Amino acid sequence: MANFGWAYVNCGTLGAAYGPTGSIQFMSSSNDTTGTLSFMYHTSAVGDLPANTMVLTGTLVVSGTISASAYHIKNIAQISSTGSTFFGDTNDDDHVRTGSMLVGKASSIPLFTVSTATEQIIFSGSGHRCNYTNVSTSGTTSSATSHILGVTATGDVEIRLHSASTAGEGQVMVIKDEVTTRTGVISVSASSPNNIESNGFYELSGTMPAINLYTNGTDWFVY
Repeated sequence: MANFGWAYVNCGTLGAAYGPTGSIQFMSSSNDTTGTLSFMYHTSAVGDLPANTMVLTGTLVVSGTISASAYHIKNIAQISSTGSTFFGDTNDDDHVRTGSMLVGKASSIPLFTVSTATEQIIFSGSGHRCNYTNVSTSGTTSSATSHILGVTATGDVEIRLHSASTAGEGQVMVIKDEVTTRTGVISVSASSPNNIESNGFYELSGTMPAINLYTNGTDWFVY
């Protein structure tokens, strides 16, 4: 008697796989798997695509989490995000935004707006803070991040302005004597070849004087 390892008896149509070579298979309504050019997996390089690349033409909806070592996204119409977000991981990263930007609490008037219509930063009903430096010793040098310098050192005090070219056009600074009764003067000097209104230095004297300065990127001016 002959021996058979297997046999089909009264079998219906066997399942089959269809679609273009390299297409990722999915179940069709006829209980066969099929594929489409809209969902492909390339084991070798194709055009600008490297080997081992999956390509989806259409919409992808994910209810869970997507983890990736890098994202390259083009043509974004809208991003909706909840929770904390982090952009960049090195000091030389640039994050360029085109258009206006609003920052504030949820469901409230923005704390400030960067408006492309007026080309201004607008504070809406909120205060703002600037960098403050306590000048407690003579010979203090300002920096590109300086804004308010409050002088608490007594006697004669020299404050050295950083280079106007380092400051860049439009940097403004406020220097204020916080000592009630001063015996001496506050001398504000500009580093050569910079000047303060054609002078190498500017002296503040009297009772708790102050000076406002701005730079055009070449010299410093009082305003």
